[in-house]
Amino acid sequence: MGLRILHVVPTYYPAIRYGGPIRSVHGLAVALSRLGHEVHVYTTSVDGPNDLDVPTDRPVLLDGVAVHYFCVPALRRLYWAPDLAKRLRLDIDGFDVVHLHSVFLWPTWAAARIAAAAGVPYIMTPRGMLIRSLIRRRSRWVKTAWINLIERRSLAQAAAVHVTAELEADELRSFGFRTPRIACIPNGVEWPSAPAAIAAGPFSGLPSRFGLFLSRISWKKGLDRLITAWQWVPDLPLVIAGNDEEDYLPELQALAQKLGIAHRVHFVGPASDSHKWALYAAAEVFVLPSYSENFGNAVAEAMAMGCPVIVTAEVGIAALVVAAGAGIVSSAEPAQLAAAITALLNDAARRGEYGRRGRELARGSLSWGGVALQTEKLYAQVRS
Repeated sequence: MGLRILHVVPTYYPAIRYGGPIRSVHGLAVALSRLGHEVHVYTTSVDGPNDLDVPTDRPVLLDGVAVHYFCVPALRRLYWAPDLAKRLRLDIDGFDVVHLHSVFLWPTWAAARIAAAAGVPYIMTPRGMLIRSLIRRRSRWVKTAWINLIERRSLAQAAAVHVTAELEADELRSFGFRTPRIACIPNGVEWPSAPAAIAAGPFSGLPSRFGLFLSRISWKKGLDRLITAWQWVPDLPLVIAGNDEEDYLPELQALAQKLGIAHRVHFVGPASDSHKWALYAAAEVFVLPSYSENFGNAVAEAMAMGCPVIVTAEVGIAALVVAAGAGIVSSAEPAQLAAAITALLNDAARRGEYGRRGRELARGSLSWGGVALQTEKLYAQVRS
């Protein structure tokens, strides 16, 4: 018999400006629905400074998942949605398990309290937000206070904490939280059977050969490392695709100009779900040199398309890349990163082998169907 599952996440489709977590939560929800479970999502209608054009008086069915959107009348940075809490109090007893995605935000805090009071087991997925280096760099004192006043209790009362890589689990343990079981289940990936040709999309003017970065344009993604390294990568253009929510792009463009490689660094803006696959398929190599990354969805996507990958050790999926022999885990130091990229570009046979092994990993262990089965098992454990 299927479960009645509730996911609570501050933002959701079609607000894709918020990056990987939205895609990951939706991918998991859809895969669980395909296993025969009744899956609901409670979220807000926030989309940057505006609101999504979605109904807030009834659920919206997206790929078999019932998505309930709630308005945020104030405190938008915390996603304060009082109607979401009211609805939760009315409905919570009807769910078998609640899965919360994020920390430091009001919807998951409210849901944790309501679920705990009702005796409904809940799972917390921090989505890479409980990383010491990130907390020290951004809003350190506010987040430290929030952890002590709110998240310690939320984590202690959870039936389990879900992380997507052992790197994230190690970070979580370093805080000394009184946590229940920690379950490591990776994010999944779903790829198109026939991606559109790059010449048919908005990137038709790109060079025929290029290296690729595709993710949010954010300081944490290590783009300063990548652009600095690219001055020592001869000849090959670099394509940087992604949305810039932090107004970080001018600083990166200035860096490329200062290094004399602005003519080889192409900032192409966001890549839609329908066109990003063409970029992966056409790239010589995909590079993600993040300062911190709880998993690395874009790496899994690149591997699914047979693109060899280079990541830094701070990227959660790095251990899987090494185990599968699907790419390189490089030093983050720009000169050494450049040496790793250049060596791979000069070895076509190794690129082909990495691409083949990466495709096998992504389409096997990282398929959403397999990830959903692991999550289904976790749900059964927390309910027993």
